[in-house]
Amino acid sequence: MSLGSDAPVLRLRGLALGYGARGVLTGVDLEVRPGELWFLLGPNGSGKTTLLRGILGLLRPSAGALERHSELAGSHRLGFVPQRGEINPTLPTTVRELVSLGFVGTRLRRDERSERLAWALGQLGLEDLARASYGSLSGGQRQRALVARALVRRPSLMILDEPTEGLDVTSEEALLRTLVGLHRGGALTLLFVTHKLALAARYATHVALFHEGHVHAGTRGAVLSSDAVERVFGVTLALGDGVASPAADRGRVAP
Repeated sequence: MSLGSDAPVLRLRGLALGYGARGVLTGVDLEVRPGELWFLLGPNGSGKTTLLRGILGLLRPSAGALERHSELAGSHRLGFVPQRGEINPTLPTTVRELVSLGFVGTRLRRDERSERLAWALGQLGLEDLARASYGSLSGGQRQRALVARALVRRPSLMILDEPTEGLDVTSEEALLRTLVGLHRGGALTLLFVTHKLALAARYATHVALFHEGHVHAGTRGAVLSSDAVERVFGVTLALGDGVASPAADRGRVAP
């Protein structure tokens, strides 16, 4: 799944994005290198999804440059996991069928598809649910199926748009552990969008912090130890072992 060189997966320079005359983000400088796990962090409405739309080619920059690695020029090595998957309840869909939708736009032999499908289901612990109805799954299982759908493409870069939203704590932790395992085991580069500070503090290698139309980006320690977190979230953060939890004084977040 890893890219063929150490060239950046993404390079954003002075990027500005918006909708018509309404600007959302300006002056975004960001460089994502192979094997990094980025958290795009900020309150709802701060521009995270707008940046995703730009990266996915769905929104044209109004200024600056957005460069993708040459191997990502097409979409076959790019995986995308939405916040939720809406399936028409009048059209029963098995987990296997849903995950197979990830092959759309790829050119693979039937045996390659079968091999990738079995591998992706196994990575997400869904082998025994392959023939189950997607609609019958729990929220956590549904999100795992959506990750598997992106994973069958064997992507170099996977983008996840708030994939843990609405999940209980147990399901959220299980999904994050799976994603971290994929990241470490396959040199998979991840962009994970969330408004949950504790998740970024625990799992990120790098963080892009969104606030008032600007993005403060860098390593986890550099970004989350700065006063930027206090400005955006109204709390301070001490990382320690990288695990954030509430403390008693002034809403402080500490290890």
